[in-house]
Amino acid sequence: MIKVGILFGGPSREREISFAGGRTVYDNLNKSLFEPVPVFIDSLRNFILLDWQYIYKGSIRDFYPPISSLPDSPHNYQIYIESLQNLSSEEINTIANKVGRKIQPYELPQYIDFAFLCLHGAFGEDGVIQGILESIDIPYSGSGILPSAIGMNKAYQKQTMQSSGWPTPKFLAFSRQQWLQGNQQNLFTESVKAVGEKLVVRPANQGSSIGVSILLNKTFGDFEKAVNKAFFIEAIEAAHWHTLNDEQQVSFIRELSDIREHVGLPALVNGKLIHHPEDFLAFVKNHFAVSAENITLEAFDSEQEVIVESFIEGKEFSCIVIRNENGEPVALPPTEIVKGKEVFDYRSKYLAGLSRKVTPIRIANDKIEAIRKDCEKLFQFFGFHVYARIDGFIQEDGSIYLNDPNTTSGMLPSSFFFHQAAEIGLNPSQFLTYIVRTSLVERLKNTYRSAKTNALLNALDTAINDFKTQNISRKKIAVILGGYSSERHISVESGRNIFEKLSSSEKYEPVPVFLTGSNENIELYQIPINILLKDNADDIKDKIQHFARHEIIENIKTHCSDVTAKYASAQVVFEPKKITYHDLAEMVDGVFIALHGRPGEDGALQVELEKVGLPYNGSGTDSSQITINKYDTLQRLKQAGFKVAHQKLYYKEDFDNDAESIVNEILKEYQLPVISKPVDDGCSSAVKKIKTKEELTAFLYLLFRNEEDLDMQYASVLKLKAKEEFPRKPLVLIENFISKEGAKYFLEITGGMLTKVNAAGELIYEVFEPSETLVADEVLSLEEKFLAGEGQNITPARFGKTAHEYEVISAKVKADLEKAAKVLNVQGYCRIDAFVRISENLDVETIVIEVNSLPGMTPATCIFHQAAINGYKPYNFIDSILEFGFKRKQIETA
Repeated sequence: MIKVGILFGGPSREREISFAGGRTVYDNLNKSLFEPVPVFIDSLRNFILLDWQYIYKGSIRDFYPPISSLPDSPHNYQIYIESLQNLSSEEINTIANKVGRKIQPYELPQYIDFAFLCLHGAFGEDGVIQGILESIDIPYSGSGILPSAIGMNKAYQKQTMQSSGWPTPKFLAFSRQQWLQGNQQNLFTESVKAVGEKLVVRPANQGSSIGVSILLNKTFGDFEKAVNKAFFIEAIEAAHWHTLNDEQQVSFIRELSDIREHVGLPALVNGKLIHHPEDFLAFVKNHFAVSAENITLEAFDSEQEVIVESFIEGKEFSCIVIRNENGEPVALPPTEIVKGKEVFDYRSKYLAGLSRKVTPIRIANDKIEAIRKDCEKLFQFFGFHVYARIDGFIQEDGSIYLNDPNTTSGMLPSSFFFHQAAEIGLNPSQFLTYIVRTSLVERLKNTYRSAKTNALLNALDTAINDFKTQNISRKKIAVILGGYSSERHISVESGRNIFEKLSSSEKYEPVPVFLTGSNENIELYQIPINILLKDNADDIKDKIQHFARHEIIENIKTHCSDVTAKYASAQVVFEPKKITYHDLAEMVDGVFIALHGRPGEDGALQVELEKVGLPYNGSGTDSSQITINKYDTLQRLKQAGFKVAHQKLYYKEDFDNDAESIVNEILKEYQLPVISKPVDDGCSSAVKKIKTKEELTAFLYLLFRNEEDLDMQYASVLKLKAKEEFPRKPLVLIENFISKEGAKYFLEITGGMLTKVNAAGELIYEVFEPSETLVADEVLSLEEKFLAGEGQNITPARFGKTAHEYEVISAKVKADLEKAAKVLNVQGYCRIDAFVRISENLDVETIVIEVNSLPGMTPATCIFHQAAINGYKPYNFIDSILEFGFKRKQIETA
């Protein structure tokens, strides 16, 4: 079996996407052909053979540097290892060896046969890691040294393309030194003269739209801010700082320390190098206490070149180009990125539901073919290997501008990389096998040391052939995902993750089923892999409702028939099919419900599955009907002796009759701040900490609105983000804000558990070590829960300063969580969110907030972190959940 080292992490600003992509590859590599070996490269370029448990953390900062190696941070700032200054080699070794084993690059051949590169930016896409791997005779995925170096530098790409006759937007490039030491006003004038009225300002060597600005109305002030953003230079204005309260100042420093959107740390602050956010906060406070001068913040590891280019009016697209079996480049169907004039930024790219991708792009077939031909030509022009992602624009007159060739791509489950491969019938596991084999072929063509690579290629060909001829009987599991609630996009992410984990097993054969419709009319559709990998639930629904075979895609399938014959399943499905519950019962042996909210967590779907005799995951009907409702859940726990938040429900009908009276009633009942939220939605949809009467009024008007569109005046009061989900509901739940109240320790936690049936038929609860949730703002946001690299969960939670304190407190908290689950008759598995107050004498008060009977199962959700501590890899955890469902069905039948 070929040992595939998955290299991920790295020093770039895209390291969190690299980390998440590495996890995707680790999960989806065909375990019958490959043995995945996670090789984490930290931001100081240290190589670490990572223990598998850490792959499933939500972000790098969740595990590295480990909590035990961090200095105290009163404000719970998240940091990377470069914020620990002056580390000795011994200290770095100690830190690295807490999460795995630190090795030198030259030792890699002892552990891996092939390197699958999931690295982005510097040390990943620039040819450096490729050179290291060639020097130690390890074949690797993707392009070689020269095309990687070309693909990294956008300024060089544009200059080369322009000089070779490629249509290129007008552009101007200048260096950091020119900007900082030259006449900035002159550079502005020169840029406008060279480029035109509408400008795009971007770093020359960054990806994921980091540091990019669009200027449609040119002023020098806007230009200055945009160029500084691209060079990762920011100013902190004294006037603005003094408008912030203490809490806002802490958040402001946290934002500036973010490497994806801001400068990051370490940084030069007024010429002084500062590593840690706490030191940064102290410096800024001390400075503005005695001075009115602004502070200049410059990234230490900064961008050296910026491009100013003309804004292109037209449809934006991205196209993956691969090589077929005879080595010819083939462009897969280009995907249209649907947006307004805003930047397709980090948040839009990677947070489910915020962007829309349409494949193929919605233009005439001849224009699609023109895009594909240009992408194939550019692939050849730059000498790319294996695959590339080429971005561009097409204007109404048919003019095509290819402005961003990339030798690697994001590798999240719904990224362009997998999204377009699915259109020709390759699921992620199959496409990764194709990438490994094609990369071996490319290395044989482009490197001198071929004996080892040739042997690997021959071994892989034999293994692929043996795998395709196997005849293994597997249990069929319908993975039901989607829905019609505000949680539908996260449900798709969860369902895809379950599908992929089951696909890589020899025990199960997953069947993706999309649920849509309404409470009154639920519809089920069996969907093919290309629709499963659409960007979000709305895209999937649209594709089902308007399904049609596209001539271009059919032609590409024919052109790639040699690829799909080698790698794809013989039973690949390409059309959605509407099914009934009875159809479902004839198709599958069991069901994994990956829905969140209604329907799914409310018992409605469970009723239908029980009617047709299908076993399923999670709790039964009665328990689900309670836990879907946050009010009923806490009232039931209150009756059982739990301390819970003070709650009250308020109805739309009463608010419509007399809005002012309801607002005043709430203010009389509660002391601000309060928590306002829907009673039956999750994923942080419309959960807000309300601090003023104005915010309360705005919240109620938005939640009780009659139209789908938001009133932007109220949205502004609540500071809602672009495209933030805010459902309409007939009632609102108001709770008092839970605070520390003099406790020694005060934590927000989330605790998962798994149930089993023992030999005597009794229900046994295995409660995991809870995770501590660090909230950057006032309420845990959708981004913190699901955006790569955004949130931080510490697992296990920091219940005490000593091992003894931890053991005592953890045992009490876990006992409380188990008691709550038993009171509510939760079965299968669940996640319970709570606050924990701990007194000086270690008395524990666990205040349950909500119980999720079908918790999120996205790749990095913290229930997987917790299960890992108990020895469950994600597949083993999912297998245990399914096995409980089968066992429960057997007991009920008996």
